[in-house]
Amino acid sequence: MSLKKKLVPYAENIAESGTACLLTMVQGNLLLIGASHWITASTTGLIAGTAAATALAVVRTNNRLVIAGILGLITAVVDYFVHPGMIGESAFTEAAITGLGAAVLSYAAGTAIVLWQRRRRTKTEPET
Repeated sequence: MSLKKKLVPYAENIAESGTACLLTMVQGNLLLIGASHWITASTTGLIAGTAAATALAVVRTNNRLVIAGILGLITAVVDYFVHPGMIGESAFTEAAITGLGAAVLSYAAGTAIVLWQRRRRTKTEPET
């Protein structure tokens, strides 16, 4: 397996986890994003994405629901420890929303990639 194929899951999981954290922190209002938000989201994304990709490499699954679930769970736990929650009554509410967002992003991105690859294969196959 090439180095590129080994690193792609890490980059995807880091991006999905970090994006979910960033969007949840500002509650969807992109105008509120500041340097501290980027730093916090980057920290969450880097730790959670790396942990999730490593766990998934051990599990060796291609099931998009399992991948999304593991990323979501790990993102929620890491988000809880990286910064205090500001949404809801419980300190874990924001972390849970962030984990759910990461899981949804992961599932959507995985589905989009599979559909794009199928479409590309269909266009390149010669007609018989």
